[in-house]
Amino acid sequence: MSNDKKEKENNPGSETQSYSDMVSDMVSEDRAILELLECVESEGICTVFDRAKQMKPCPIGSGISGICCKNCAMGPCRVREDKTGLCGATLGTIAARNLARHIAAGASAHSDHGRDLAHLLGQVAEGKAQGLMIKDELKLLKFAKNLGIEIGDRDTKDIAIDTAKKALSLFGQQEGEIDLINIAPKKRQEIWRKNKVVPRGVDREVVELMHRTHMGVDQDAEHILDQAVRTALSDGWGGSMIATEITDILFTTPQALPAKTNLGMLKKDEVNIVVHGHEPTLSEIIAELSDDKELVEYAKSKGANGINVVGICCTANEVLMRQGIAPIGNFLSQEMAIATGAVELMVVDIQCIMQALGELAKKYHTKLVTSSAKCKIPGAIHMEFEEEKGVDIARQIIKMAIDNFGNRKERVHIPEITSDLVAGFSHEYIRYMLGGRFRESFRPLNDAIIDGRIQGVVAIVGCNNARLTQDRYHNFLTRELIKRDYLVVQTGCGALASAKCGVMIPEAMEYAGEGLKSICEAVGIPPVLHLGSCVDNSRILTVLSEVVEEGGLGEDISDLPVAGIAPEWMSEKALSIGTYFAASGVYVVFSGEPIPVESSEEVKDIMTRKWEEKYGGRLEYVSNINEVLNKVIEHIQSRRKALKIDVKKERVLFDMEARRALKDV
Repeated sequence: MSNDKKEKENNPGSETQSYSDMVSDMVSEDRAILELLECVESEGICTVFDRAKQMKPCPIGSGISGICCKNCAMGPCRVREDKTGLCGATLGTIAARNLARHIAAGASAHSDHGRDLAHLLGQVAEGKAQGLMIKDELKLLKFAKNLGIEIGDRDTKDIAIDTAKKALSLFGQQEGEIDLINIAPKKRQEIWRKNKVVPRGVDREVVELMHRTHMGVDQDAEHILDQAVRTALSDGWGGSMIATEITDILFTTPQALPAKTNLGMLKKDEVNIVVHGHEPTLSEIIAELSDDKELVEYAKSKGANGINVVGICCTANEVLMRQGIAPIGNFLSQEMAIATGAVELMVVDIQCIMQALGELAKKYHTKLVTSSAKCKIPGAIHMEFEEEKGVDIARQIIKMAIDNFGNRKERVHIPEITSDLVAGFSHEYIRYMLGGRFRESFRPLNDAIIDGRIQGVVAIVGCNNARLTQDRYHNFLTRELIKRDYLVVQTGCGALASAKCGVMIPEAMEYAGEGLKSICEAVGIPPVLHLGSCVDNSRILTVLSEVVEEGGLGEDISDLPVAGIAPEWMSEKALSIGTYFAASGVYVVFSGEPIPVESSEEVKDIMTRKWEEKYGGRLEYVSNINEVLNKVIEHIQSRRKALKIDVKKERVLFDMEARRALKDV
């Protein structure tokens, strides 16, 4: 490849699609969604896409026109650079408080998920969780070791009980450091200790952050955001990591498997059950029972040919990775699933579930079931999941769906659109994939980065946002990066965007640059790797730590040629994720709107310049999608230059004489 061509690829500029080209009236890049929208429009059905057009963002709370403080009853106060709130709070203080509260909520969501799974592990170990068992004992032993649990020749049950107790203790721990930070590179741990942001306990950090942002407490923007960093780290290296590890222990560590995606995976002649949300437990049981002979015969007695379980959002990612269950869509697809008229029952648990589902389900025959003690929705049937009755509850839900099959209305419209994908790239499987059963290692990945076949690794993660064209930013960035030899890893709704557009199969290597393509061909992988649900961003932290430990690419995560992007973000969880990655030494870019700190130059300076000085990573908001691409590439190339690997090395095949000479040196 010529130097001019390589320069263009690493600095795309005007060669890429312009920002104006990215903005259109098209609400989604998913053809199945567009097809269904035409159908429901004629029926007068209102969806999230309609509401996004009809309702503008609140101008008072928006970070674009001003910063709104509503933390006491003297407000809300709307301030600018030349004004303060009634109490004298400045724009920077208010912006920092608002962002910090978002991060606290996001960290709480993922960490509470982790707490529930830690509790479940204890229930399983004590034989109190119906139908559940420890499926990955090796993962249990590794996790126990990371928590400082004695292993020896102890019984697996006893190790699991102690591991569950220790994991739960990390939430309420008041002093010291949470054990899982020891997975991070030593230099990274030293950076955290120097800046006093090592989490003590998950709950403690969240509570302290909420206290600091109360009226009249912490009034220094940088000091507020230091605690926000500490809270986010308690999520990424605490709550989320606990959730990922225990999910693997109980339901198996994912390995690559083929599957299909999109709304076309609904079946006209079968009972369709959609699992939606983020907690895997009930969904895993339902998926396993869908092949139960007695239940299948019962479905046939009601006129169906079988039971078809599919998923939405991160619950979909969980059952996809372990059982090959088809994900039919991401966040903005949930209403569309019901609008097909083919869904007998949708069971939801927590997070990213639209309240609109309750009213929408009434317009079709679909039954909506809430299953978490934390979530009820008006219009839904509440069937609370209990560990000791898990299988019984799952059977009741499946039978309810079967009984509803005969109530389908005349209009059923399932778009005949599907895509193939390969999912399940846990960090353990990546090590195995690269090195084989007996010499698993990240060495081949490090070498590929060092010699330039892979320029760097970019995580494209996060949500959909109805104020942007669904999947467009995810897909644009993914395509542009892989053709420039950047390996892309994905989680959550971002992963499902790429799955739907067909770049998560080995054949998609044809869209990759020559260097990345050579790696994909050698290993047999797609150029875009599905790493799991949104809590599984912790897998990326583990991969980065192991890449550093493998050697040759610096001493810390901040030395690596990597970056993270949340192109269509919308949830508070995304803010916590972005913050813990930045605090772990990664360059992170959020795109789209709203931009919650846009009006405060002080806060933007803290999150970029000061965080980079402290942690080696930074987080910034960039609305122009071309600029996002340029900034990520520029950052990765700067890291390659610092590592002195910016000049591509030609691969040399040694003949026998050359090998002997090398041996003699």
